[in-house]
Amino acid sequence: MSGFGVVLAHVEAELAAGRLVVGGQLPPERRLAGELGVSRSTVREAIRALQALGVVRSGVGSGPDAGTTVIADPAGGIGAALRLHLATRRLPLADLVGTRVLLEGASARAAAARGDAAELAAAGELLDRMDAPGIGAEEFHRLDADFHVALTRAAGNAVNTAVMTALRDAIHHTVLRAVAELPDWAGTARRLRAEHRAVLAAVLAGEEDAAAELVTAHVEGFHREWERAGRGDRGVDH
Repeated sequence: MSGFGVVLAHVEAELAAGRLVVGGQLPPERRLAGELGVSRSTVREAIRALQALGVVRSGVGSGPDAGTTVIADPAGGIGAALRLHLATRRLPLADLVGTRVLLEGASARAAAARGDAAELAAAGELLDRMDAPGIGAEEFHRLDADFHVALTRAAGNAVNTAVMTALRDAIHHTVLRAVAELPDWAGTARRLRAEHRAVLAAVLAGEEDAAAELVTAHVEGFHREWERAGRGDRGVDH
């Protein structure tokens, strides 16, 4: 195993054993390098990778935020990896839509069965903000994406929420370009508002099948509209 791999494997083992926990700190670079028999530059390289994965946060100075602290940001790590792979253009948009349909359909069903009331209330507030007169396309999309994450979070599955959050962040610019290519954004926005309200109403009413069907039709419908506008399924770029 490379020195880089030794450091990552050590941190993983410490986390798995419970000797290192969220909020805890890694040993100083010099000490960790000596314990593992690697160079300090190798330790720094591994820490940068752990930062990109959303596992640690590094701070400088001598205050309470100094050093390398363990955090829990799985969506950040997944999102970074997803954006890089999307940039290779090897992940077709249609496949990404299919993943969203599977994830959001299951989440809407679960939220309708036992959804978190606070998260569902937050989802409703997001829809209210999307009704603001004169709202721009970028702000509309940001609130739209946050609404989908809130619904997923309401279902109570942390892994699904992390993946949905990562998808939201990874495709932000792509969706904005899709909006710019649509022939009638105002009409599309009205339709999306109505579909959002219908999904949330079905969830709040406990209508599991209807909630899943409505969110599936909503996600697939936007993709079809985009394709009709001439974008097609040519992958995702940034």
